[in-house]
Amino acid sequence: MKKQYNQLPHVAFSILLALSLKPRHGYEIMQQVADDSGGKLKLSPGALYGSIKQLREQQLIEEYSKEPEARRRYYRLTSTGKAALNAELEHYERSVALARHRQALQIARDTEI
Repeated sequence: MKKQYNQLPHVAFSILLALSLKPRHGYEIMQQVADDSGGKLKLSPGALYGSIKQLREQQLIEEYSKEPEARRRYYRLTSTGKAALNAELEHYERSVALARHRQALQIARDTEI
């Protein structure tokens, strides 16, 4: 039986996408999310760390230290997080393909009239 797909919230998806490049600390994640969205999604610290908490509870990301006494907390994707991100990307790819197909059908219908 195929595992059921549960879509990630937009902020969670954006965080996982930012972490797909490399492990990051909180401020780096906020910057990458803003860059990835062309400035349309700017996370507040509260939104970021609330989402990080949920993602850690779901075991999609994990915290680790680059140095034993480091002040910054770094986060990275877990194998479960990588799988969730890949499932989300596949969903978006299918959705975009379907939208393009439907748009092409609509254009064909419009030209037949």
